Amino acid sequence: MIKLNNVLSLVLLILITVSCDKENDANFTLKGNIKGLKKGVVYLQKNGDSTSIIDLDSMVMNGQSEFTLKTNIEEPIVLYLKLFKNDGEEHFIPFFADKGITEINTTLKNFNFDSEITGSKQHQLLEEYLDIMSKFNNQNLELIEANYLAQKTNDSLSLDSINKISQGLMKRKYSYTIQFAMNNKDSEIAPYLALYEIPSANPIYIDSVYNSLTKDIKNSFYGKKLYEVVANRKPEK
Repeated sequence: MIKLNNVLSLVLLILITVSCDKENDANFTLKGNIKGLKKGVVYLQKNGDSTSIIDLDSMVMNGQSEFTLKTNIEEPIVLYLKLFKNDGEEHFIPFFADKGITEINTTLKNFNFDSEITGSKQHQLLEEYLDIMSKFNNQNLELIEANYLAQKTNDSLSLDSINKISQGLMKRKYSYTIQFAMNNKDSEIAPYLALYEIPSANPIYIDSVYNSLTKDIKNSFYGKKLYEVVANRKPEK
């Protein structure tokens, strides 16, 4: 009869072998630091089918603030760094990953807003896009505040003016996104923006983005998803 200690040793050896194989297969590494973190769990995740989220790797943080997560990806795709710190809230940082190494440095206090991400060229483009979007969003917040004050004083003229400015801002935001996507037709960022940033845009513009894509990008993960949207769109009556 095999002794219990020998069985446990065999099981441990198998687990170590599987873990090593998984690490050897990994072609993507996420490294980083969460300043101020003492205890928690960090996860590397991706979108699954429908609304599901798939855990790709995880690491228990106990006294250290640095982490390393690994997985295997076939092509550039948006992944998520999730922090669980037992506060009843979910904390996510989305980023565009590509094969190789990406680094995320942030703080526990402002996990999302303090994040500094270096890595793929796709994420650099995403950061460039989001930087402009933040300016649009700031203008929108100012309009929301102005609209509230106008409603409070029953200023109908101001409300009409604010509404027109708001509509114009939305059009410029959509126009910028479409132009940015078409200017980067050779990057996975283009179909991604069309899918998730302007899904309710005029179908003509979505078609224009798809038709502008290079062959490689049309065959990419987000290119194929955009094709499904275009191909399965119900014709207008």
